[in-house]
Amino acid sequence: MASSVLQLSCNCPLTSQSLSRRSSFSKCQGNLSDLSPTSIWGQRIPAHSRAALVRTQKVPHKQISAAAGGDSKPLSFIHIDDYPKETILKILERSKEVKAAITAYDHSYKPFADKTMAMIFTKPSMRTRVSFETGFYLLGGHAIYLDPKSIELGKREETRDIARVLSNYNDIIMARLFAHQDALDLAKYATVPVINGLTDYNHPCQIMADALTIQEVTGGLEGAKVVYVGDGNNIVHSWLRLAAIVPLHFVCACPRGFEPDAATVELARKAGVSKIEISNDPMEAVKDATVVYSDVWASMGQKEEAAARLSRFQGFQVNDEMMKRAGKDAYFMHCLPAERGKEVTDSVMEAPNSIVFQQAENRMHAQNGVMLHVMGC
Repeated sequence: MASSVLQLSCNCPLTSQSLSRRSSFSKCQGNLSDLSPTSIWGQRIPAHSRAALVRTQKVPHKQISAAAGGDSKPLSFIHIDDYPKETILKILERSKEVKAAITAYDHSYKPFADKTMAMIFTKPSMRTRVSFETGFYLLGGHAIYLDPKSIELGKREETRDIARVLSNYNDIIMARLFAHQDALDLAKYATVPVINGLTDYNHPCQIMADALTIQEVTGGLEGAKVVYVGDGNNIVHSWLRLAAIVPLHFVCACPRGFEPDAATVELARKAGVSKIEISNDPMEAVKDATVVYSDVWASMGQKEEAAARLSRFQGFQVNDEMMKRAGKDAYFMHCLPAERGKEVTDSVMEAPNSIVFQQAENRMHAQNGVMLHVMGC
């Protein structure tokens, strides 16, 4: 049976009593009695009850940060390279530790007890919703799903107004969006942490899960050769931004005209940390790869282009021949959902060196690490 006390790298004993809710008031200045109401609905509250009530009251993240002497803006997670390499690796280690506890059925660690997360979706997703909602719940919190019709971000109400309203109700916001500017605006105007669950520009939580998976199967991340075969999309942009801070050999093999954003490629190259290549020859690109990575050829919002793209992407299907070219030690990854028979064959998806479903599971664990970091837990 798992121990009821789990020791993580932060050297804090994790128990349901000590971490059921972190007291934010220890970081605030002033007299606690000033914050305590003396009555509710005309009924006087005894002193001992007022003290208990104070312990459950929320303090905005910006107030906590300011009282601690730091920047008044809460941490958010919009791009991977918003953080230095050391922080990203620390988040990955924390993800492993919490994953170990969850998979051992040790549910004593509840840092998100009495906390709520608003989940904004303008793009529907099974994995994003279930991984965030389940992960937040397993760590003690409650997640609220806001579907596209419920919120109509930027249409029925301006993004900056939604950010401030949800900040008053919740401890953290996660958003899976079309427009990247909406993620930037949420982070700008929210007074709680904002996590980018995906935009048309990037998908940082997916790449954190990918990095965690590569660490698990190879023993490390730095120096890995990651070859992405397909459209130069938001997955590629996030890999490029990870390569700007963590030493990698990253290759994007794509048809001409489907290259990733030129400014993001230049950002990664100028960082001088990793070897970056853009290729139009997938069979040459995958040689000696640590990982061959694929994604659908037409993402959500591009389905009307699917037929035209099918002809343009001929020769870019990850199949047995391509994996053989990559080498016997190469792993296959896919961010899902997969269109088997198009960008990848069924035999590659089901092969022993396919780590697709370990990668999918790690969405939850990597995101838990990200949430713990931005929430200061």
